[in-house]
Amino acid sequence: MSGSRRSDFFANPDGVPMRRYEALRAYLHEGVSMAEAAHRGGYTYGSFRNLVREFRKEPSSTFFWPAPERPAKAKQPTDPRPARIVTLRKTEALSIYQIQDRLKEEGLKASIGYIQGVFNKNGIKRLPRRRPGERGNSVTEADRGALDLSPRTFFSEYAGLFLFVFDLVRLRLDDFLTAAETHGTEKIPADCAMRSLLALKLWASTRPSQVKADARDEGLALFAGLNAIPERTALTAYSLRADPLFRGPLMHRWYEAAARLSDGLGSGASFDLDFQKVPYHGHPALQQKHYIARLSRRQRGILTFLAHDAEARVFAYAEPTEHKESQRSAIMRFARYWKERTGRYPGELVFDSGLTSYKYLNALNERDIDFITVRRRHESLARHIASVPTDAWTRIRLNNISWAYRRPRIVDEEVKLRGYRRKLRQILVTGLGHDKPSILITNQMKRPASKLVHRYARRMAIEKAMRGAIDFFHMDALSAFVPMRINVDVQLTVMASVLYRLIGVRAANGYEAAESQTIFRDLVRHSGKITITHDEITVRLRSRPKVYNLLAAGYPQMQARVPWLGNKLLRVQCS
Repeated sequence: MSGSRRSDFFANPDGVPMRRYEALRAYLHEGVSMAEAAHRGGYTYGSFRNLVREFRKEPSSTFFWPAPERPAKAKQPTDPRPARIVTLRKTEALSIYQIQDRLKEEGLKASIGYIQGVFNKNGIKRLPRRRPGERGNSVTEADRGALDLSPRTFFSEYAGLFLFVFDLVRLRLDDFLTAAETHGTEKIPADCAMRSLLALKLWASTRPSQVKADARDEGLALFAGLNAIPERTALTAYSLRADPLFRGPLMHRWYEAAARLSDGLGSGASFDLDFQKVPYHGHPALQQKHYIARLSRRQRGILTFLAHDAEARVFAYAEPTEHKESQRSAIMRFARYWKERTGRYPGELVFDSGLTSYKYLNALNERDIDFITVRRRHESLARHIASVPTDAWTRIRLNNISWAYRRPRIVDEEVKLRGYRRKLRQILVTGLGHDKPSILITNQMKRPASKLVHRYARRMAIEKAMRGAIDFFHMDALSAFVPMRINVDVQLTVMASVLYRLIGVRAANGYEAAESQTIFRDLVRHSGKITITHDEITVRLRSRPKVYNLLAAGYPQMQARVPWLGNKLLRVQCS
């Protein structure tokens, strides 16, 4: 090889990767000593020893020549919203809602929670309380005359509410509100106020105290027929004016109209009756001390009597303000109400022992009304149960009951009770999940015992459903901060339960027997895009896993002219 082609490059390696390679190769491949290899690479003995140990952990070419560095990511543009939010508050003293509006005008979207988070991060305190004239237009005043039905498109978190509009149109809610003379105001007519309250009830909003946050949703306001949902004080004022009208003809007309819409609402063959003790801080004349079991305390509240249709699973009757002195006779008032409304007494009533007395059981029997109730346990009854021979207990089989309780044992006998003129049938039942035997008494002397016990067992499940419905519709969440009248609140619960049942019956596939909370979660809780044209309102629901149930129910094919929305044609599309 000529001298010109010879180079000292390999004899005297330059650069860290090449020196490292040559030193390690000399030691690990050529077999020179560690001290010699360290000298060749220009390392100290200790440094080279560490280098050898690192290479042995992960020997690869990248140890000498690392992979090329990836180009640095382009810096994301700085979010302009925090600085803009701080500027608007400090320079213009805008409220949180005014800031949201200003950002929207500038093409910057921000939720109320996001803006509040910026305030917290920057130590910005709340604005001092301002007089009405100083507040600006952060919350639009509700006004029927300002309803905008011009062609436009917007997004709503409450798009699913429009599923109820088809039934509200068929029920002709506006007509019987007008007939009942439920006085509204010039800006907020009675029907608009009612739909506003009903919308919050249907959407399971905790209480109308939350309405300030909801008032900014255009879809919610459109459902009510207003430009904006009224503020809390306006809704409270309407409930005060409407309170007396929610106890008679108004609700009579409501249930009559609802019953005509669907055979699935039941025929009044069997009812579960119960008292609901509602914490209440409103008018002192309505308050009495009651023991509220789920709170484990006595407190002032009101007693509400509810009749739940066992077949249709809806509240068919409600008396919001029962008193202790007259609560025993509530069962007869319901029976008379049902006779006046339908021309016949209810077929069967199922209730707990504390609901009425033997005097009224006699009255039910005289009117050929079947009943099943639970007898109170006392010492002599406990001795009687203990004296029953073991071979007197008969095992029966129940259907459609949890497997653990499907084979209870019973003793079927007749008894004569003080205060009741005839003999009653008494059934002792054990094996239904209670520590002690249940004691049923009934005037149904010929009905098979298994069917009577099955009906009582169903009541335990129905009690849970009633409790779930009351929780879902927030009937017992009354608060002194939201002084809405109890009559209005209870009757709105009745109306909402019927509307949910109509959707459940239409959807079928098990929803006809589902609780309102389940129907809301699977079918109603939809956001979506609302498009208004000259003659139509189209609600396109955002796709969710259970949307096929709405398709099967035929909602895309349904249409209705909505009187309170300019008689425009409503259509609901399911993506």
